[in-house]
Amino acid sequence: MRFKCSDVFLFILHVTIFQLLVGCNDSSPKTTPLPYLNLNDTVKYVGMNTCKQCHYNIYETFIHTGMGQSFDTASHQKSKSIIESNTQIYDTYSNFYYKPFWEKDHLYIKEYRLNNEDTSHTRTEHVDYIVGSGQHTNSHICSRNGYLYQMPMTFYTQKAEWDLPPGFEKGFNSRFERKIGLECMACHNAYPGFVEGSENKFYTIPDGIDCERCHGPGGLHVKQKMEGSMVDTSQYMDYSIVNPGKLPIDLQFDVCQRCHLQGNAILKEGKSFYDFKPGMKLSEVVDVFLPKYKGAEDEFIMASHADRLKMSQCFLKSFKPSDKGSLRPYKESLTCVTCHNPHVSVKFTDKEVFNNACKKCHSAPTHKECAAEITLRNKELDNCVKCHMPKSNTIDIPHVISTDHFIRIPVSITEKEKVRQFISLSCINDPQPDNRTKAKAYLNQFEKFDSKPYLLDSAQRFINTNSIDAIKENIDVLVHLYFLKEDYNSIASIVKQVEQDYLFKQKLIHSSYSNDDAWTCYRIGEAFNNLVNYETALPYLKQAIKLAPFNLEFLNKYANTLMNLKQTDEAILIYQNILEEDEKYFQAMSNLGFAYVIQGKIDLAENLYNKAIELSPDYEPVLLNKVGLFIYKKQYDDAKKLLVQIITKNPNNTKAKEILEQLKNI
Repeated sequence: MRFKCSDVFLFILHVTIFQLLVGCNDSSPKTTPLPYLNLNDTVKYVGMNTCKQCHYNIYETFIHTGMGQSFDTASHQKSKSIIESNTQIYDTYSNFYYKPFWEKDHLYIKEYRLNNEDTSHTRTEHVDYIVGSGQHTNSHICSRNGYLYQMPMTFYTQKAEWDLPPGFEKGFNSRFERKIGLECMACHNAYPGFVEGSENKFYTIPDGIDCERCHGPGGLHVKQKMEGSMVDTSQYMDYSIVNPGKLPIDLQFDVCQRCHLQGNAILKEGKSFYDFKPGMKLSEVVDVFLPKYKGAEDEFIMASHADRLKMSQCFLKSFKPSDKGSLRPYKESLTCVTCHNPHVSVKFTDKEVFNNACKKCHSAPTHKECAAEITLRNKELDNCVKCHMPKSNTIDIPHVISTDHFIRIPVSITEKEKVRQFISLSCINDPQPDNRTKAKAYLNQFEKFDSKPYLLDSAQRFINTNSIDAIKENIDVLVHLYFLKEDYNSIASIVKQVEQDYLFKQKLIHSSYSNDDAWTCYRIGEAFNNLVNYETALPYLKQAIKLAPFNLEFLNKYANTLMNLKQTDEAILIYQNILEEDEKYFQAMSNLGFAYVIQGKIDLAENLYNKAIELSPDYEPVLLNKVGLFIYKKQYDDAKKLLVQIITKNPNNTKAKEILEQLKNI
């Protein structure tokens, strides 16, 4: 449809008035010709069902893409898994078997352990959500009162086999306890409703990535169209909604690499994973770091598409506008949408779509390098991608083969060249991150990805401690560093320098989606607990739960400190609150049982211990608590038997060895 000049003038006037009323977002990239109005915080998300009312044809193809099928409730329709009567996996490290099964329309995962031929443990959990489109994987999530946890089975669709999820292998099986937080959800789904002050509690869960993740919130766009304010988008920009294809090339990449640049994400001060919107610079919200290794140039992780593409000469030489006066000045440059139509599944995209993208620059009849390999070209049916973007295993996800987006002439790499040597962490989307951000990146890398001591040494070099003001400014980073080093005396020392009054009234007072100040309070409190200074620990842990009242770990440690200070009644209330939030939080069960023992409520304690052991049969604190209960009841043989079980599983448990030695003469 075409519009008269007067219609366009009215739209521009409408835009100008709206800018005056709500203001333009100061964080809009300077490379944008005019600020997109839907970047303003007043503009609301409307959801994909609203978008499809006008864009139904796009909706019909998009819902079949990997993004459209990224997340949903567990159902036969959503699941791509194959489950037979003998389907199961076995974790040799934890000695647990896992078996998936359907009961009518409900999917379950059963965990069990065999002792000879007898089943000595069983736990069955309902699968509430499936994450992953099924192109590579289906992983499984359970919800306990809105607290989301990843489950210990993933179906790898390319090989049609079940196995442990990435990160659960080699002795790191967290069973049903790996928290799914906002960072995970914000890439694998549309923006959810997240409970501030928690790590993994949600009040709404969308059913897949939607239109607004790439186009920005649609409230203003819908409002204008409903009012009849139209724009001829073949002639003019519609600033009520972002069209990524019309963005400058760096901002185009930022839309995609918000999620296709997986790595070590460090949020900017005061930002959350909600804050990025298409049309912004990603570096305004988050810096993403990746470790760089010499001898690992051919290795890549699953979601490293943008990083790998930017290494390619095809990208580097195309980085220029073809027509600065057009609505799409970077149309001829190599970007993600050169090859990928985000509205159409790659499964339904013909090979020639990808070949034609290459042939724009590399005309097949004249390109000598390919012409010399005519036999290979004929064999592969002129599949440019197969040779120049070869598929291989990703280093972070087992059983998955993915296309390497580093476009290059294939070369063979000798085994000597493949020796991996760590160089540094590199920020992929910001060439000049500040030193504080670098320090955070090294700490995060150590804590979440690779516990190598040299990462902590690197972090320390970037932290300014030259003055008391610098220590005050960086106390959160310093506390994190010393906490990871288990250097609790240094934490006590810097807290003494800064003074508690300053921390509680000026510094550690902010609640946030990432709970940064709450984590600093928690680490300080736990440092003093480890120094057996419970009275000093208590106010820091109290401040932590004030800022993050739905962080169950914080609540549990606060109650433990109350127990150490003989405030049993108050501790019991906290433990009960935790179990009201998550009835399977076995750590609180164990601790509440111990509190009941102190009050002489032995039957209640034993019941809680048994429930906790049913949930987590190798959780040593509850096993030792039950040993204590056996001793209290003079069931010494039962106590000895359980101690032997603990020591067999963990020969380094000195506490169990000491108790067993004391019981030898009884």
